[in-house]
Amino acid sequence: MPTDDRTVLAVTGADRQSFLQGLVTNDVAQADHGLVHAALLTPQGKYLADFFLLTKGDAILLDVKAELADAVMKRLAMYRLRARVAIDRTEMVVSRGPGVAPAGAFSDPRHPALGWRAYGAAAPALPEVDWDAIRVAHCIPETGIELIPDETYILEAGFERLHGVDFRKGCYVGQEVTARMKHKTDLRKGLALVSVDGPAESGTGITAEGKPVGTLFTRAGNQAIAYLRFDRADGPMQAGAAVIRFLRPGEDC
Repeated sequence: MPTDDRTVLAVTGADRQSFLQGLVTNDVAQADHGLVHAALLTPQGKYLADFFLLTKGDAILLDVKAELADAVMKRLAMYRLRARVAIDRTEMVVSRGPGVAPAGAFSDPRHPALGWRAYGAAAPALPEVDWDAIRVAHCIPETGIELIPDETYILEAGFERLHGVDFRKGCYVGQEVTARMKHKTDLRKGLALVSVDGPAESGTGITAEGKPVGTLFTRAGNQAIAYLRFDRADGPMQAGAAVIRFLRPGEDC
């Protein structure tokens, strides 16, 4: 099904691969073989935008949330300096669907449950898919919801598990902070799956014994993605009128 909330940028020019390789969190060379999920960070290691990269002809395509496209173009232009690259918008349509990728489409690299993506003409009409329910079930963050520009750290958002960062590719903007977080014994905060018993809206603060623990985000049924401070998330928590419980790996409602 076509999506109307994505913009496809084209990065062209002789230096396109080396230019992007020095900026984004994943190995741009892998975009020759399929979709690559990556992010652009601040020098302080905070998330600015995430996107999919794909080599097509003499361009590297960048599939980004439409609301972040202008900011991404501006940031790339800031880093361009003498690099032989051009950055342009395209009119490409982004389509996505569940299951195995059909001919001409590409598997979503984050998780098999997210199906496939295609670029160009709109895909045939498909049954409606509850993508939020799929994201919640697998604790997969979404741009502009769990992934917040100038605030989120990508390792706390699960980018390593979701194949969005490569620790062997060399330097990129924000790499030093990300590498330090990688080599910590444990992350103290991050996105997690929680159970929700009662009414609570996305964005509601989570507390335990009156102390702040985190924030509730996307909800599907009696589960949700939440950002938690793990050392305060052992017992029942509250988000508005709802009771929240941290579902550790292997647990369910």
